[in-house]
Amino acid sequence: QVQLVESGGGLVQAGGSLRLSCAASRSLFSFNAMGWYRQAPGKQRELVATITSGGSTNYADSVKGRFSISRDNAKNTVYLQMNSLKPEDTAVYYCCNLDWSDADRRWAPGDYWGQGTQVTVSS
Repeated sequence: QVQLVESGGGLVQAGGSLRLSCAASRSLFSFNAMGWYRQAPGKQRELVATITSGGSTNYADSVKGRFSISRDNAKNTVYLQMNSLKPEDTAVYYCCNLDWSDADRRWAPGDYWGQGTQVTVSS
């Protein structure tokens, strides 16, 4: 059973920064890609950042230029650096493994999710 454990959420003022961590219980190379999703109350889940096993990254337009996803393969950990935070970034953030969907031609959630970490940005 694979475990993904997130940490690093909290309360921050608008304009501030947070770094989320997602520690996996096995090698990141066993996954095609890793991603960070977020879900705010009453809103659909949003994929905000992805990183492939080769290190290629992609971001949702809503966070492009402000968020940065990275990975430390030696620590089996994926990070999400969040800068210039806005109140609309408030959500529960989840990491998960991703698999490519040929039908949808995009990354889709895999089998493993973390427990989520709350990020709250005050105005």
